[in-house]
Order: sequence, then structure tokens, then C-alpha cells
Amino acid sequence: MKIALDPTPFHHDYELLEFPRLVADLGYEYLQLTPHRDFIPFFNHPRADDDLVAKFRKACGDAGVGIASVLPVLRWSAPDEDAREAAVRNWKRVIQITVDLGVNVINTEFAGRPEKAEESERSFFRSMEELLPIIEREGLDVRIDPHPDDFVEDGMEALRIIRGVNSPNIGMVFVACHSFHMGGNMIDIMRAAGNKLRLVHVADTMDHHRSHGLRYITNPPGNPVRVHQHLKIGDGDVNWDEFFSGLAEIGFYDRPDTVMVSSVFAEDENAQEVSRYQLSTMTDYVKKYTK
Repeated sequence: MKIALDPTPFHHDYELLEFPRLVADLGYEYLQLTPHRDFIPFFNHPRADDDLVAKFRKACGDAGVGIASVLPVLRWSAPDEDAREAAVRNWKRVIQITVDLGVNVINTEFAGRPEKAEESERSFFRSMEELLPIIEREGLDVRIDPHPDDFVEDGMEALRIIRGVNSPNIGMVFVACHSFHMGGNMIDIMRAAGNKLRLVHVADTMDHHRSHGLRYITNPPGNPVRVHQHLKIGDGDVNWDEFFSGLAEIGFYDRPDTVMVSSVFAEDENAQEVSRYQLSTMTDYVKKYTK
């Protein structure tokens, strides 16, 4: 298993090519390359040319940091056909960038719209018909997160859709701070996913179901919002002993292809301190359940 840092909290204070050295200074051996305005932005075509891709790869090599995964967020399940077609074009460039970086893991989100779940699922499989042959040809492993506000949010249903793609190159992401939107049945999802669960994001969140649904209040009542946070371990309601022991049960720590990512986004003012805390705490939990 690789342990990586998501450098999103540092996007406003550091330049793209400074990330690898920063990640190394914080004690991590790997980074996750998440959406960045100069590289692969949210929803739009990548901004990186071949020269920048080569520079970023060199910066990682110079810092002794590996890229554990590339994370694009694109509208490949959009019910709108123009948006879906654009996303497929963007995906093709993302795949080429990933290959040129020497990386074989992409993790992403289902996207689409929950109020148009059936139409979005059709769009997802339409996109897969075009992209899956490229993914398999390049030997990439694409792992998908049922993100809050995607066309599929429930963890078990997401796993069913991933199985339906019927490819060993498609796996699942479990984001701990999305667990209360995924059904709240963390250990059941992990057991059902087994080897298809290949990447996890580690951040805490409050359980929005608690206090009879009044843990969060939005006005007017009934707003179709999805509320969660990306807090450091221990600041929310995630059962971390269940999370880390569940991963141990399915052999997650013993597989060379798995990735664990620290993804705390709620404390930018203390990002360096929090990043070190996350690494230390994740490492301690892994040791606890691998004795």
C-alpha cells in the first residue's frame, strides 16, 4: 500500500511544480495529483502541455516523490450529450498525461445527476464504451468514487455498477468522509468490494443523519444539498477503528496496488501541521491492525 498526500490545501500558497518538494518535506513518499488550474482543472480540458507534464514528472523525481494517482473530475456521465462528449475528449487527454507521467492509477467520480440517475447511468456506460478499450490498452487502473451528488451515491449500488462494467481495470474508491452518504454501512461495503476496493481517502466528517437529521440545518428546509466535511481524523463521527480494521480484513494493506490518501480540505490555515498529523495517525492505525 502507498500512503499519499492530496496537496489541494496548498494550491493557493504554492506553485504546481513546488508540490513534490513540499510533499516530501511533510514526510510523504507519494502525492495524489488532484484538479489544478494549471494542469487538469475541474470539468474542463487539461491545461498541461507535454513540456509541463515532463517538468512535473522531473520535479517529482528530483524530490524523490512518486505520483500514486491522478484524479480528474469530468462530466463523463452528464445527461447532456454535448457535455458528455466533451468529457470523453477531455478524458482521452487525461489518459495520455497519466501515461506520460509514468502513472497507472486514475481515481475519479461517477458524476452525473442524482435527479436524473437513469439518464446519467446510460451516459456513463456510453462513455465507457469509448474509453474502456483505451484504459485497458494502456494498462491503467481506474477507480471510481460515488461522490455525494453523483448519479449514484450509495456504496453498494456503486459497486454493482462497477461490476457491471465487467473489467478488471475498473475498481472502487472509498472516501471515509462520504460514508454517511454511501449508506453508513462501511464494513459491509468493504467486504462486498474486496479486491475491487483499491483506493481510500482519509478525512473525517460529521454524520448529517444524527440529531434526527438536524445536525445541519439549511434554509429553506428541504434544500437538495449534500453536506459533508474533510476534517482531520478524530474531528468528526467516522468510526476509525472500523475503517482501518475493515481494510485489514480485506487485505488492503498487503496489496502493492492500493493507495491511502490524506484528503483534509477544511483546515488550510494549519495545512502543514494537519498533513503531518494525518500521516502519523494513519501510520499508527495501520500498524495497530497489521500486527
